[in-house]
Amino acid sequence: MARNEEKAQSMLNRFIALKAEEKKKPKERRPFLASECRDLAEADKWRQQIMREIGRKVAEIQNEGLGEHRLRDLNDEINKLIREKSHWERRIVELGGPNYAKHAAKMTDLEGNIVDVPNPSGRGPGYRYFGAAKKLPGVRELFEKPPELRKRRTRYDIYKRIDASYYGYRDEEDGVLARVEGPAEEKMRAEAEEEWRRVEEIRREARRGAKEVVSVGAAAREVLFEEEEDVVEEERREMEEKERKDKEREFVVHVPLPDEKEIERMVVERKKMELLSKYASEGLLEEQSEAKGLLNIHR
Repeated sequence: MARNEEKAQSMLNRFIALKAEEKKKPKERRPFLASECRDLAEADKWRQQIMREIGRKVAEIQNEGLGEHRLRDLNDEINKLIREKSHWERRIVELGGPNYAKHAAKMTDLEGNIVDVPNPSGRGPGYRYFGAAKKLPGVRELFEKPPELRKRRTRYDIYKRIDASYYGYRDEEDGVLARVEGPAEEKMRAEAEEEWRRVEEIRREARRGAKEVVSVGAAAREVLFEEEEDVVEEERREMEEKERKDKEREFVVHVPLPDEKEIERMVVERKKMELLSKYASEGLLEEQSEAKGLLNIHR
């Protein structure tokens, strides 16, 4: 009895499914060419259908365990659907619909950075890689960026960045340099002024000592002049007496003798030295020599 009920239930299910299929419209196939579609709503419907197929295949290609061949086939099918989707999008624009291509998703690398899609032909969206297909041999290298070579700067690149700030003409505009250098400048000015005052004091003392030495020297010269006359006269007398005696003896000298002027000069010089040592002390002579050196007097 149970077997008959099961058979009846099974036949009823098949009958209900058959009636439901009769009520449905015949399944439409997507046109092979987008240009054959004349209705904007239908074109949008076929585009949505392609989008769903792309979504299913993209979800499937994320599985790395499918194998290299299956991943490559899935990636080829997805790219074929994307090309077909672009045809329908252009057809939708021709029929007066929105331009979906403006807001299309960009291709990214393994790190999520947007990369350019390789498209040697220049037509269509280009070939893309999805999911695990990006890690296939020969594909990973396409997403690796070449090492950036540091370009050597030319002389023009160096000089075009040089302005007034490079030479320090704008260092005082912000006021920081003035605040930092202010105390140091005042200290240097004070030291320079103190050094100048010390040098001036030394010069004043040197001039004062030179005047004293000159006054003492003038008095000594007067005394020397008076005694020089006496010495010269005495020397002259001695020379005359000597000449007279030499003539009397008639002695012939075989060595060169100084003349009268040379002898007179030597005598005067010796007397000067004696008088200076007599009236001027050694300290005074040293001060006189230092004063002459400071005043640049060579006489």
